[in-house]
Amino acid sequence: MRIEKPVLVLVGPTAVGKTSLSLQIAERYGAEIVSVDSMQIYRYMDIGTAKPTLEERGGIPHHLIDIVTPETPYDAAAFARDGAQAIAAIHERGRLPLLAGGTGLYLRALLEGLFEAPPIPEEVRQRLRERLEKNGVSALYQELAQVDPQSAERIARTDRQRIVRALEVYDATGISWSRHLELHKEKGAGLRFANVLHIGLTCERRQLYRRIDERCAAMIEAGLEEEVRSLLARGYHRQLKPMGAIGYRHMLDYLDGLCDEQTMLDLMRRDTRHYAKRQYTWFTRDEKVEWCAVDGTKNILARIDRWQKEYLGTP
Repeated sequence: MRIEKPVLVLVGPTAVGKTSLSLQIAERYGAEIVSVDSMQIYRYMDIGTAKPTLEERGGIPHHLIDIVTPETPYDAAAFARDGAQAIAAIHERGRLPLLAGGTGLYLRALLEGLFEAPPIPEEVRQRLRERLEKNGVSALYQELAQVDPQSAERIARTDRQRIVRALEVYDATGISWSRHLELHKEKGAGLRFANVLHIGLTCERRQLYRRIDERCAAMIEAGLEEEVRSLLARGYHRQLKPMGAIGYRHMLDYLDGLCDEQTMLDLMRRDTRHYAKRQYTWFTRDEKVEWCAVDGTKNILARIDRWQKEYLGTP
């Protein structure tokens, strides 16, 4: 069953300015914000995730922030479940759900449902595990770029789990992961919401990279090192998935003596820029996204006004 009640979506790359605009939109339209961020779900991880503080939230309700601890398994399916529950509760209160964030997979799982991957024979899994051990993740990434360039663009070169998963699907079916997703989308499977406005925030690339550089430096200044030391003191270790995220893995390398502070910051900035490029790649493939300049707030609000009149049926 498709839900007719409205849902507003605000996406874009990291550091582009989604948080600030989402707060303006929420205040203007009486919205509640549902965070679409795969890292802000974790407690104790505030600085490195650019999580808005309670003061910054200004009393506006936020959902799916600080909902699990770092050792808790959490994925797109769990987010789709929790996100749907949050949206339903917001609708029951007569308010507008505003989905704001940059984790494209989580957003797609929530709005369109998850593609159920085909069963992977154990011999395929074993073969890829052996090749990963023998040749390394870089070699497997290069292979993925050959057989499934669209997935390779979306997946980080160091993301062993997703690289292997994409190759498993291709080896088991002879069809790329990205093509499976396209077929899933063409069937319209899992579409939950009928009235969604997708706004994408963008800015000039040099401006975005400057914002990223400034944010990374600000995280260090705000105490990212102390935050990571506190996580370690709580017993959270490098092998946990969230501890391998941008910022956290870089600080762990610094604390382990694998690099100096300036190198750590430079690598953190570089990898954040690469992540922003992958986010752009993901969202620009979604034809539903209407791209707006981050400094064009007046135009964005006018577009939301028109959409609101459309679903309310007012002239």
